[in-house]
Amino acid sequence: MSFSTNKDSTRNLYNRTASQWIREEPSVLTDFTARPFVIELCEPVSGLRVLDLGCGEGYCSRELRRRGAAQVHGIDISESMIAAANQQEVKDSLGIHYQVGCATNLQQFGDHEMDLVVAVFVLSYLTMQQTQQCMAEVARILRPGGRFVFSVPHPSFPYMRETASPLYFQVEDKGYFSQRDQQIPGRLWKRDGSSLNIQLVHKTLEDYFDALKSAGFNTMPTLKELHVTPEHIALDESFFSPLIDLPLHLAIQVLQ
Repeated sequence: MSFSTNKDSTRNLYNRTASQWIREEPSVLTDFTARPFVIELCEPVSGLRVLDLGCGEGYCSRELRRRGAAQVHGIDISESMIAAANQQEVKDSLGIHYQVGCATNLQQFGDHEMDLVVAVFVLSYLTMQQTQQCMAEVARILRPGGRFVFSVPHPSFPYMRETASPLYFQVEDKGYFSQRDQQIPGRLWKRDGSSLNIQLVHKTLEDYFDALKSAGFNTMPTLKELHVTPEHIALDESFFSPLIDLPLHLAIQVLQ
């Protein structure tokens, strides 16, 4: 897949569906099974300069600002997502700065400018080459001792799950290694029964760690395998129970 084709595919997907992502309260599956755990990995955020990479309509940017981040910048490749984020900023002014941008080129930010970079389900949309470029840029803009926190779908998940709600990726070939760098479509559900089109470019666990090392991240990462918990089942058993005991997502924190 070419660099430009992948960028256009992601931009077009989220320009079409941006309005479906706007929310103030948790509604999407991953608002329960991933984002709270990613935010906790970001703590403490008070007083920090934060970049939310692939911010979408600003859901995590707003939470980080409310938790005391001194500055929050959000960038996203989708013009419609950034428009939605700015609309939310007009409604509830938190002083967040949003702009259209690309995760592989962060030239608008100086060296060592950020204390924390967060990327929630962004790297999974990038090819292996783009992932390496993105991580190199993140390493450049982080101050020494700064943190990079990101989440991706668990690389094993697409090969363990049938095409059914509330989350799946439609793999045509069950080859975990042979499908590296191939784009895979998927669907993600909300608790109200509606669903969202998503996609990923498959990378193995080794690919992510190799990219971190190539970018200069040499400390041992903190890795969490996220899954459905008893608290999720108590909240909405019918929604979450189809995913019990499956590795859904990875959340990773690494120090610069």
